[in-house]
Amino acid sequence: MANFFEQLNDILFLDLETISGAETLEELSPRMQEEWHKKSQQVLQQGEEGSPSELYFEKAGIYAEFGKIICIGVGYFTYLKEDDLLQYRTKSFYGESEHGTLLEFRELLCKKQWIICAHNGKEFDIPYLCRRMLINRIPLPDVLQLAGKRPWEIRHLDTLELWKFGDYKHYTKLDLLASVFDIPSSKEGIDGSMVNTVYYKENDLDNIRKYCLRDVEVTARIYLAYQGLPGDLEFEIINLDEAGA
Repeated sequence: MANFFEQLNDILFLDLETISGAETLEELSPRMQEEWHKKSQQVLQQGEEGSPSELYFEKAGIYAEFGKIICIGVGYFTYLKEDDLLQYRTKSFYGESEHGTLLEFRELLCKKQWIICAHNGKEFDIPYLCRRMLINRIPLPDVLQLAGKRPWEIRHLDTLELWKFGDYKHYTKLDLLASVFDIPSSKEGIDGSMVNTVYYKENDLDNIRKYCLRDVEVTARIYLAYQGLPGDLEFEIINLDEAGA
């Protein structure tokens, strides 16, 4: 097991929190408003209800072209072999400036040869992150460069994909997996559907940040559970935000 803990050092667990690019549809440029009206027709065809303005506030955050990233939560393990101690370090990147948040996060991605792990990361987090970086004129770091790479050269893990075992019809939410493996839920007072409201109506980015970090820890614990470890495995948690790092 010590060998496995040492291998964990290279895995960066992450989660994104996204919102609509503006509080109201009317704040967008006329060109982008027109594009959202087209997009909202597709959203309506998926069974949603509401006016283009209502759908913008409720749904725009899940589309990288119309949303933005307000928080990136990360976590990674460090194993101190001489003390037989497993540590989990966690940090958040957040702020009013998406460009600044992404730029700071890019610096972390460039520090070592990370393996990125997220829940549904290959379908959502990674594409969203790449698209928003390019929209913000930020060059993609190597770990996010997918073009021209062979599948085994892409350093990404996805806890949803691992759980599918080849069943591509199957989608399992993070909280359901947490329940299955007896891992404490990250949904304490807020869930993903509430992020837009908490940000724009309640002006509580810190609450979103804490929720994001809880999701990251749940993802990390699920990955450990896939290795046969208990969901309540004890390890030392070091919050680098509080440590000022």
